[in-house]
Amino acid sequence: MDLEVKGIAASPTSQTQPFTGRNKLLQQGQTSRSWAIQDAGLPVVPRLDLGSLIDSDEEEQDIIPENLPAPTSKYKLKYQQYKTEMKEGYKQYSQRNAEKTKSKITQQCPRNKTDDKCIKGEEAIVDGLTTLDRKALLQQGYADIPYNAQRSMRKSDAEIVAAERKKQTVAEQVMVDHLSRAVISDPEQNLTAERQESARIFPDSKIAPLRFRKRTLHETKIRTHSTLTENMLSHKVQFDGRIISRNGRDACRELVGFFFAHDQSLTIYEYRQFGKNRTNVLPFIQKNIYSHQCGRRKGKHYQLGDFYVGANLTFLSSDHPRLPESIKENTLLILRITNIDQIALDSLNYRTDSVEHEDDTPSQETNDRLVLKAIQDALKEQLHKRGVRILTGLGKYLQQLDKEGTGLLNKADLKQTLPVFHLELSENDFESVWQILNGNGSGKVDYGEFKRAIIGEMNEYRKSFVRKAFMKLDFNKTGCVPIIDIRKCYCAKKHPQVISGLSTEEEIKLSFLETLKDACSKSDEVSYGEFEDYYEGLSIGIVNDEDFVNIVRTPWGI
Repeated sequence: MDLEVKGIAASPTSQTQPFTGRNKLLQQGQTSRSWAIQDAGLPVVPRLDLGSLIDSDEEEQDIIPENLPAPTSKYKLKYQQYKTEMKEGYKQYSQRNAEKTKSKITQQCPRNKTDDKCIKGEEAIVDGLTTLDRKALLQQGYADIPYNAQRSMRKSDAEIVAAERKKQTVAEQVMVDHLSRAVISDPEQNLTAERQESARIFPDSKIAPLRFRKRTLHETKIRTHSTLTENMLSHKVQFDGRIISRNGRDACRELVGFFFAHDQSLTIYEYRQFGKNRTNVLPFIQKNIYSHQCGRRKGKHYQLGDFYVGANLTFLSSDHPRLPESIKENTLLILRITNIDQIALDSLNYRTDSVEHEDDTPSQETNDRLVLKAIQDALKEQLHKRGVRILTGLGKYLQQLDKEGTGLLNKADLKQTLPVFHLELSENDFESVWQILNGNGSGKVDYGEFKRAIIGEMNEYRKSFVRKAFMKLDFNKTGCVPIIDIRKCYCAKKHPQVISGLSTEEEIKLSFLETLKDACSKSDEVSYGEFEDYYEGLSIGIVNDEDFVNIVRTPWGI
C-alpha cells in the first residue's frame, strides 16, 4: 500500500494492480485534489491539519463578530427580567436551605422528649397552640388559592348532570316497582282467585290451593284495591339522604327517598354504581307509613313538614330484616336528609297546622335547639384553632370508653370526658344536654350524638365534599383507607407555601399525615369516622363555605 502524508511518499509495500494508476499520477506531480476532480464519483477527503490540534489560549476567548447589530430594547428588557428571576430564585433557594439546616439542628436533640409529650398530651404550647395544631392549620392555606370560577363551573355542571341522571334512574325504578310489580305480587290476587276455586272444588279434593300453584296471566287482576296510579305517585317529594354512622361503608351509601302526599307514606332506595356505566337501584326501606322513633315527636307519623335539609329520619332496624348486618347491630337507623326537591315541596302546599296545634312539641324543639346552639357557640370559642386535635382526640377517647362497642355511654363517662380535653361546660348546661338527649330515659346516650350536640357539626354542603373525597379514596368500598393510599393521592402542589417556595410538597404532605395519624386508632389505616372528625375540626375555624370546599377539593382533586 502506498501512503502520502503532506507530500511525502512512503515506500511501496505491495504492488497490487488496483492502485498502479494512482501511483503514476502521483509520480507525474498530480495532487489528490486534481485527481479527485477528474474522478468525480469518489468522495473528497479533506487534509488533516495537525497544527489545529495544539491547545491555544485564543480558543478560550469569545469571538464576537464585528458587524453584530446593537440589542433592541425588547431584548434588553427580557434579559433584565431573566437576570432578576435568577437572582430571586437563588435567594429563595439559599433561604430554604438555611431554614432546613436550622430546623434539623434544633429538632435533633429534643425530638424524643417532644414525641413523649405528644403521646401524653403534654406537648409544649406556644400561643395556646401545640405542634399538631400548627401543622393542622397549614391545611387552611388552600383557602387562599384564587377561586377558579371557570374550572369550578365545569365541575359543577358535570355534577349536576350526574345527579339528574341518578334521580331519573331511581324515579323510574320506583314507578316500575309500584305500578307493575306491586300489582302482580299483591296478596289480593291469590285471595280472589282462591275464593273462585274453592267454590268449584269439593272439600275432599287433593288439588293444592291456588296460592301454592303458579298463577296464569288470565287469572291475574289488572287492578287491586291497593293499586296505585301514576297520578297518585306523582304527588311526591324526592330527597337524598345518608346514614349517620361511624361505619364508613354505611355512611357512604347513596340513598334516595320519596315521601308520597296522598297517603303520607315513604320509601327509600339505594343507588349503587359499578364502574362508569353500570348502575343498580334496590329498595332499602319498603314503602309504608312510618313514625318518629326518638325525640320530642316519638310515635308521631311523618308529615311533609318533617322533610327539610338537615332533618333526621329514624327507623327501628328490627322492622326491616333486609337491612345490612352492620346496620342491624344498632337499634335505631338514623337517616339525615342532605338534599331535597324544594320545587316539589313548595308545589304540594301541604299544611300540618291542625296536627301541630295539638301540643307544644314545636316550641319545645325550638327551645332545645336554642339551648344547644348557645352551648356550641361557647365551646367553639374554646376550640378556636385547636379543633382538629380536640375533635379527633375526643372521638378516639370516647371510642375507647365504649368497651361493649354499642356506641352508647352513660352519664358519668360523658361527664368525665370534658375535663380531659379542657372543655369547660357548666353543670346546668351539661344537665340540659343530658335531658335533651336522654329523652327515652334509658340512662345511655349515643356518644356521637353527644359530641354533635355540644360542639355542633358542619353543614351538609361541606360534608358532601368530605364524603366525596373519602369515596374517591375508598375505591373498594370497605369503609377504611390505608395510609399508603392517602399518601399517594394527596397532592400539595397548589399549596401557597409550595408555590412561594417556603415549603416543599413533601413537608406539607407529612404535616397532613402526621395530624391525621394522630386521630387514628390504627397506625396503617383511616376510617371514615376519623377522616370526618379531622375535617370537622378543621371546619370550625373557617367561616366561608367556599373556602372550606377549596380546602377539600384542591389536595384531593375532586
